[in-house]
Amino acid sequence: MLDYKLLQALAAVVGQSGFERGARHLGLTQSAVSQRIKLLEARLGQPVLVRAPKLAPTPLGQRLLNHVQQVSLLEHDLLEQIPALGEREQRLRLAINADSLATWWAPVTGEFCRQQGLLLDLIVEDQDVALKRMRDGEVAGCICATPQPVQGARSQPLGNMRYRALASPDYIARHFPEGVSLEALRRAPAIVFGPDDQLQHRYLALHGYREPFPHHLCPSSEGFLHLACAGMGYGLIPEQQVTRELDEGLLIDLDTECFIDVPLYWHYWRQGGRTLAAITDQLVNTCSRWLPPITEST
Repeated sequence: MLDYKLLQALAAVVGQSGFERGARHLGLTQSAVSQRIKLLEARLGQPVLVRAPKLAPTPLGQRLLNHVQQVSLLEHDLLEQIPALGEREQRLRLAINADSLATWWAPVTGEFCRQQGLLLDLIVEDQDVALKRMRDGEVAGCICATPQPVQGARSQPLGNMRYRALASPDYIARHFPEGVSLEALRRAPAIVFGPDDQLQHRYLALHGYREPFPHHLCPSSEGFLHLACAGMGYGLIPEQQVTRELDEGLLIDLDTECFIDVPLYWHYWRQGGRTLAAITDQLVNTCSRWLPPITEST
């Protein structure tokens, strides 16, 4: 039988991205956590973690992480039915893209979490790479841009997020006085969320531009918006996030005919228990109020 204290140590080390932080999370010494991982590997006869160059679960470690996370979710269901087993806080660890977190996530899930007494551990991850968090067993659910789920999971379409290329009027007057051109795109500084963000590259490709370009890196949705309003660059910003800025003329389109729709899908474990099923229903039934449906051309 599996020793769940050893599996909890593995989950803490991966979830907290290190032995020291994992030990603090469990209220143990780093040495004790290290010994539990070594004992787990000794019993299994193979490693569950790769220590270098970057700490990461092995394929076996990923399977164990998926298992212990699903067991934890199912335990919540059992505790509700058998209170004598004790009390345990209800918590879900999810990966969500920053733009969803900055726009529709709280209105869609806020009241649900209050009613359910549900606590969330949110990992902010780009929608193009969030699925890796599920594959690595780090999260019970995630929002990403691909419909294909990992093994043992399901996916549900949520809707499209529309991104528009926006900048301040003075920025456009300085860098795009004659409209969008290849030369202007080559010289004008852009704003990119992070190294995994490909929206800017997709936008440039729509204009036939595939060369390097000057850009700021800003891994914050709110900071991204502030940089654009301050005239530091242009960037792809969710339409939902800039209603006031557009109405007040703080931001305008580089070209009104060009935008990018990003489909969003909710991925979740099949055997995730009632809590995960309930938040799935909440997202699927409520997101239509905030996100237009995904079309075949998206």
